[in-house]
Amino acid sequence: MLLAALVIGSGIAAVQLSPGQVGLQLVENAAATAAGLFAIILMVGPVSGAHFNPVVSLVDAAFGGLSWRDAAAYLPAQVVGCVAGAVLANLMFDQSAVSIATHHRASGGHLLAEVVATAGLILLIFALARSDRAERAPAAVGAYIGAAYWFTSSTSFANPAITVGRMFSDSFAGIAPASAPAFIAVQVAGGAVGYGLVRLFYPPTAAARGQAAQIVLPHSDPAATVNGTQPHAPRGVS
Repeated sequence: MLLAALVIGSGIAAVQLSPGQVGLQLVENAAATAAGLFAIILMVGPVSGAHFNPVVSLVDAAFGGLSWRDAAAYLPAQVVGCVAGAVLANLMFDQSAVSIATHHRASGGHLLAEVVATAGLILLIFALARSDRAERAPAAVGAYIGAAYWFTSSTSFANPAITVGRMFSDSFAGIAPASAPAFIAVQVAGGAVGYGLVRLFYPPTAAARGQAAQIVLPHSDPAATVNGTQPHAPRGVS
């Protein structure tokens, strides 16, 4: 919910603050998203592993860091959260709670960009996991998405759940429902490409398999707490 409210709300604010200046609007939208994503990963990482993205959850399950049952349970929560975030963003800026987006994006260039953006995100996350740099994930993911707003023609949705949410706001960050299925399909394809790249650059080992879910911050496990201290715990994926 916070992710969608962040992306859509900052887009609405950018248009209101800088009317007619599309480049400046994109700067404002990208900067807010990059900084906000860093913050919300830190916020919910210890609770759920900051699983905002169905593709990341599915790839994590493929690597054995998350059970398929948990990945399936996360998916509806991710989609509902993003739709709720779109409604929240609309209401915060005194707009209709739901307005169906009219921004068509599904050109060949946009779809290629979504493959690149999603594959890069997967490679980044699991490269950090498999090279024992998981604590850098919040900043790295925020920086990557902020940069990808600019180096991809699609402005780097890279997330099927946020793609669904952005259909419900006819704003700077919106995507027309007719464009969404193609975006989601190529995001899944990008996830598969990213999975392959991780296996290529970081060949699977027993240690690497165990690191698949070690992203962001440790989960809290009250049952494992001993004498008021918290032992090392597995980490989740952003």
